[in-house]
Amino acid sequence: MINIQNLGFTYPGAATPVLSGLNFHIEQGEIYGLLGPSGSGKSTTQKILMGLLRGFTGSALVFDQPIENIDRSFYERIGVSFELPTLYLRLTARENLSLFAALYDKPTRDPMEILKLVDLADAAEQRVEDFSKGMKMRLNLCRSLLHDPELLFFDEPTTGQDPARARITHELILRLKREGKTIFLTTHNMAEADEICDRVGFLTNGNIPVSGIPADLKRQYGRPELEVVTTGQNGVHKVRFPMENLADNTEFLTTLRQSEILSLHTQEASLDDVFIKATARQDKAP
Repeated sequence: MINIQNLGFTYPGAATPVLSGLNFHIEQGEIYGLLGPSGSGKSTTQKILMGLLRGFTGSALVFDQPIENIDRSFYERIGVSFELPTLYLRLTARENLSLFAALYDKPTRDPMEILKLVDLADAAEQRVEDFSKGMKMRLNLCRSLLHDPELLFFDEPTTGQDPARARITHELILRLKREGKTIFLTTHNMAEADEICDRVGFLTNGNIPVSGIPADLKRQYGRPELEVVTTGQNGVHKVRFPMENLADNTEFLTTLRQSEILSLHTQEASLDDVFIKATARQDKAP
C-alpha cells in the first residue's frame, strides 16, 4: 500500500533535514504506527504521502504510484485526520460533515451514522465552537471516514481525549482494520501503539533504526526473567528467575510452594523502553 525508500526532506531555511534516509513499507490491511516525540518528523512524513509537501528526495509510492504523480482521484481513496482539527466552528457537527461530503464525487456515508461511531450523535446539532478539544478530534476523525476510503492517515488521533473516549477511538480503528482498511498512524503515545498497531517504526534523527511487531520488540529489548513478588513476615519481597529452564528451577518451585504470591511478571520491555534503547544506540553509532 505504501513503500518509502531513502526519503529525505529539509524545510526551507532549516540547517538540518527532518527526514534523512527514511525507509519503511505498509502492507494492505495493516495498522502501522510511526512513533516518536514531537518534532521528529512524523507529521512531515504523512504530509509527503498525502501530496501536501513537495521537494523531497528519494522514492514515495502510494497505491504503487509515485506520490508526485497523483491527481484528484487520489483523494477519493484516502482519509485524513490531522492532529489539529480542521473544522468550521460556526457550523454544527452534522453541517460540517454534510459540507465535507459534498466535496467528493462518489457517494458518502450518512453523517449521523459516522457520528454514532465516535459517540457524538447527541452533539450532532451543536455548534463546533462549543466542542471540547477531544470532541473536535472525534469529529475530525468522522470527517476522514465519510467517503469510506481504503487508506487512512491518523495523526495523534486521541489527542485531548480521556481514557474512556480514547478506548472508543481504539476500538473504531481496530474495527476499520477488520473491514480491510489500511491505517497509517503517527503518535508519541507508546501504549496506544502497543494496543492497536500490527507493526511500528521508531523515528529518530530522520530515519527508523528499529521497527517490528510490538510484542517481538518488547521481548527482544526486555530481560528473559520472571519477577515473583511475595509477602510474608518480613514484608513484600521481589526475586527474579531466568526464564530458561524455569520449570526445572528448584528455587523457583520452592518459592511457589512455600510463599504467598502477590504477582508474577515477565520482564519484557515496554515500547517506551524500546524507543529509549533504540535511540540511544543510534546516537552512539559512528
